[in-house]
Amino acid sequence: MKLLIATLLFTLSPVLETVQKQTNQSDYKPTVSGKVIDADTNDPIPAATVSIKELSIGTTTNVDGEFELKVPEGNYTLLVQFIGYESVKQKITVGKEGLKNLTIKVTQQIIGLEEVVVTGVGSDTRTQKLGFSVRLRGAGNNAESNSPYYPPVPRTSEEYDAISENVFKWAQKNPLSTFSIDVDGASYSNVRRMITDGYLPHVDAVRIEEMINYFNYNYSAPTGNDPFSVHTEIAPAPWNKKHQLVQIGIQGERIEADNLPPSNLVFLLDVSGSMNSQDKLPLLKKGFKLLVNQLREEDYVSIVVYAGRSGLVLPPTSGYDKETILEALDRLQSGGSTAGEAGIKQAYKIAMENFREDANNRVILATDGDFNVGVSNDAALVELIEEKREHGIFLSVLGFGTGNLKDSKMEKIANHGNGNYYYIDNLLEAKKVLVSEMGGTLHTIAKDVKIQVEFNPHNVQGYRLIGYENRLLAEEDFNDDKKDAGELGSGHTVTALYEVIPTGINIDENITDVDPLKYQTPSNPVNNYNNELMTVKLRFKQPDGDESKLISRVINKSELKTELSENLSFAASVASFGMLLRDSKFKGNSSFEMVNRLAKEGKGIDDQGYRSEFIKIVEFADLLWQGQSKN
Repeated sequence: MKLLIATLLFTLSPVLETVQKQTNQSDYKPTVSGKVIDADTNDPIPAATVSIKELSIGTTTNVDGEFELKVPEGNYTLLVQFIGYESVKQKITVGKEGLKNLTIKVTQQIIGLEEVVVTGVGSDTRTQKLGFSVRLRGAGNNAESNSPYYPPVPRTSEEYDAISENVFKWAQKNPLSTFSIDVDGASYSNVRRMITDGYLPHVDAVRIEEMINYFNYNYSAPTGNDPFSVHTEIAPAPWNKKHQLVQIGIQGERIEADNLPPSNLVFLLDVSGSMNSQDKLPLLKKGFKLLVNQLREEDYVSIVVYAGRSGLVLPPTSGYDKETILEALDRLQSGGSTAGEAGIKQAYKIAMENFREDANNRVILATDGDFNVGVSNDAALVELIEEKREHGIFLSVLGFGTGNLKDSKMEKIANHGNGNYYYIDNLLEAKKVLVSEMGGTLHTIAKDVKIQVEFNPHNVQGYRLIGYENRLLAEEDFNDDKKDAGELGSGHTVTALYEVIPTGINIDENITDVDPLKYQTPSNPVNNYNNELMTVKLRFKQPDGDESKLISRVINKSELKTELSENLSFAASVASFGMLLRDSKFKGNSSFEMVNRLAKEGKGIDDQGYRSEFIKIVEFADLLWQGQSKN
């Protein structure tokens, strides 16, 4: 039996590339406007792509499904695309008065998948390489298990560090939990790419904290002298009502683009033969053009490329001279091996030669991560990057492409370079990272941000940090200012979730392999701390500082809410989704239906459509899961 699923490759047309800027839409008076709706439900479709094919211009619909384009008079083809729906082409004629109140109805796409057998390679002890022998069948309601089967993937050499999932810890024996913040969003966009390509992601491609932090949350802005505000919330855990879910949220100060310090940027671009596909170098060039169009006269850009050898293709050039920078990008072609070591060394050399004390000095590496000439050893790369970090030059990493993605390597070097790691699977993601969130991507407002939580064993039996497995720190690292930690960019939000088991609750033997202590029981708390659940402490440094500052906050039992706020509901939805994709033993009563419900309850104002897209991704994953059965 064929499996009918609603899926659509995220084939975002190049029409989105800086469309308004490159065609000067504002020069045109006629306006084409309207609304995109679901043909079956008449619900608005936010974040749909609406473009004029002949002019290579386009836009996306707002939260109400509305769009507006300014075009010259003439006859055109209006193209509407959205993930999971059939593309719609409509002929239009634009006169002097334009066209208004168009209603474009889109229909969900149904695709039948025949039985498929995919065979690939196994795994090693350090990283997981995708590719296994599996079958994809139209199992429908006859699936034998409630767990997804991993993974029906194409043959590939993608690499991911193995993740050993955080477990529950006894608060009496281990009262402290310490970790570095993480604002990377690569895992979510990579998982999205896999699901829209028609297969569930490999378990180690799912880093739950990165999925949660892909999204911004509605935390209030800082009002004091600190560069960020801290917010906490506690409510019942949706997947286990006997447990509690604690949210720790950080909101970074938002600095307007015009007020950002000048930038000394070095684009380090991989032009090796492995980048020779449409989702790699061509997409890379389009994405960086979006960034170039945001640069100011005081910003300077250099371009270093590497293949079999590295080379400087553009000396430091002012953002005022955009045409020269764009022409340099246009000339790039792929070919040869991947001399990553030589490229990184030359990029840092250029950054040091043009170092500015008052500027954001940063190397932006764009690659699929396949370094096969020079330093290909992770430890050697990390050592090289840490050395340059101490000189005040940060590193951000943008991953591109499929089939050869070295996710494990790119995440590691970004973490040690005081930068962030993003995965760009389409032009809208490039716009999100390099335009919409450019301030946070390029400008650090706080570095070495660490969190330590002390749990009160009088009120907490056990706890589990959800995600952040590769960001855990030793207890003594919290007060050690020499210990590197995560960076927070302008306007960034950071969210961490703990699942807490209150005292007096019977602990499910399936969620912990450690027996409770026999000879120790929680004693009465001292100094009347009996209402406190935990104390949350944060340390951070100024971007150019060496000494950290401490912020502390107490969470009390009395703060427990009966209902989840929009922020916590959506974060819980993403966490539950991640646990389902990982087939976590801690997923409790999680289901795709629960994830969908929580996401809709926490959707809130969704101007950019990212949360609406997430809901669609969940629906696709559910359908893929239903179509699988274990061999």
